[in-house]
Order: sequence, then structure tokens, then C-alpha cells
Amino acid sequence: MFRALVLEKEGDAAVAHVRELDESALPAGDVTVAVEYSTLNYKDGLALSPNGGGIVRSWPHVGGIDFAGVVEASEDARYKPGDKVVLTGWRVGEVHWGGYAQKARVKADWLVPLPSGLTTRQAMAVGTAGFTAMLAVMALEEHGLAPAKGEVLVTGAAGGVGSVAVALLAKLGYQVAAVTGRAETEGYLRDLGATRIVPRAELAETVKRPLESETWAGCVDAVGGAMLARVLGQMKYGASVAAVGLAGGAALPASVIPFLLRGVNLLGIDSVTVPFERRVKAWGRVVSDLPMEKLEAMVRPARLEDLPELGAAILKGGVQGRVVVDVNG
Repeated sequence: MFRALVLEKEGDAAVAHVRELDESALPAGDVTVAVEYSTLNYKDGLALSPNGGGIVRSWPHVGGIDFAGVVEASEDARYKPGDKVVLTGWRVGEVHWGGYAQKARVKADWLVPLPSGLTTRQAMAVGTAGFTAMLAVMALEEHGLAPAKGEVLVTGAAGGVGSVAVALLAKLGYQVAAVTGRAETEGYLRDLGATRIVPRAELAETVKRPLESETWAGCVDAVGGAMLARVLGQMKYGASVAAVGLAGGAALPASVIPFLLRGVNLLGIDSVTVPFERRVKAWGRVVSDLPMEKLEAMVRPARLEDLPELGAAILKGGVQGRVVVDVNG
């Protein structure tokens, strides 16, 4: 038997309860993992919402798009009992049972060995949010970003992706301008390494001019919508924006002029089905480039029982940094 946060339909609403389940309830898979830690991402908040956020299709369901733990049993030669592993993405926690449980069973192809130098708890402090931030920084570097080019903007900076992006970029020697709509997060962001705080209101509205002053050498954008459109018009010649989220909406009310007249690049960052080799590379970069003391400063500990309330809060922009869920707590 094991404990899990189970989403169940009660009438037209989805309700979450901590239940005791038998291992036979686990879905099919090659590897069974004793989960130690999970985390909370925006997508997890959607799954925990009253209608399953439109991403949960079958009930009962166990959410949690990330987990880290120890292999208990494996039918795949790549993993053996005792191996420590990490899972992010692959629609686990959406269409396949995820990490909000003490046990998980998944396909071996979805797993990555826990990188040397990281604990399972640290891996979940990183989670999909931090992994996505690392992928974004890698993409920007591959398109020419370097510290000498100038300031790098991070939108949604106090959230999970943004927090890790700020810490990563600062450690790599960049000047980081952090966008936030919460004045109380300024000290937190400066502690992570931000050199400038940009109030969200300054970028929240679209403007008629397709181009503004060339300001940013790069951008990690977790907001999308009107803010992304505005930022595109402020990028320096040949600069890139890594788009990682849509907290501000999926529509993009933008002009093609920044692309045509300034050679701006809009880079889409997918963290769900990233090939194994790039996953391993990104996790290696996390170990070398993310200051662990800054990572710890982002962490908010939680238990399975805390997740429904925290899920609602993250959808409202009310969660700062990274939630780490001790599924055995």
C-alpha cells in the first residue's frame, strides 16, 4: 500500500483526497519508483483545479508532472533497483499517473539518472520549472547570447521558471532585469542575482509602435501575451527571446517588424518531449551552473495535503519560487 493524492470526480467537479492505494492500482510501465519528492508547476495547478484544468481526461487520477526517487523494480536493463532517477515531462501527471504519490510506475524512456551532485530533493527544487529555465538559457547561448551583449530580461521572474532563470543567468555573469508585478518580491529577486527590477506595469500594455529602443540582449519569457509582444519590439538587433510560458495568455498581438527589421529570434522552449541526450546535457548544466544556495532560498516545503491550496495559489500568481513536495511527509 502507498499514499497518493488522488483526483476524483464528485458530480461535475474534481476533488483531491489523500488515499491509501494498492500497488496493483499503478498504471503499466517498465520501472517502478519509490518517489521521494515531487514539486508544483503551473500545469499541476491546472490539473488540481475543479475541472482538471482541461488536461486531466480520466478519473481517478494522480497528478504531479515531476518526481525524483529510487528504482524499486525494473524490466529495463538501463535501470536497476537502488538507482536514483528523475522524471519531468512526457505528459506524466496529465494522461499518465504522476509524482503525487509514494510510488510511480512509468516507461524507462521517460527517466533520467539523477545527476551526480544533486539530491532527489534538489532535483525537485529544480523540477520542470528549473529544467525549462536551463533549456531556455542554453537556447539563448546557442543563438549568440553572451554577457558582453548587455542586459537579459526575465519576465514572471518571481515564479518557478523565472526564479531559476534569474539565478542561472546571474551565476553565468549576466546583468539580469527581473520583471515582477509584486513589489514585495524585489528583495528576493535581488538576492537571486537580479541587477534591476522592472515593474510589470511597464511592459503589460501593447503599443502602436512595432519597434522601441533597443534595450535587451536576450529574454526568458514566462508570460506570453501582450507582454511578449511588447518585449519583441525592445530587443537589440539579432537578439533572441526564449518563450517558456503563457501566464499572460496564449494570444500574441505582435507585429512581424522586429523579426524583419532587427532580425529578432523567437525561440520556442519545449520541456515535455525533449530527447534524452539534451535532457542529460541540461541536467549537467544545472549541476555546474545553478548555485545551490540560491536554489535552497527558492524552496517552499510542502506535503501532499497542502497541494490543493497551493495549486489554486499558483494559478493566481501567488506562489514564489519553488514548491518541493515531500510525498512521505
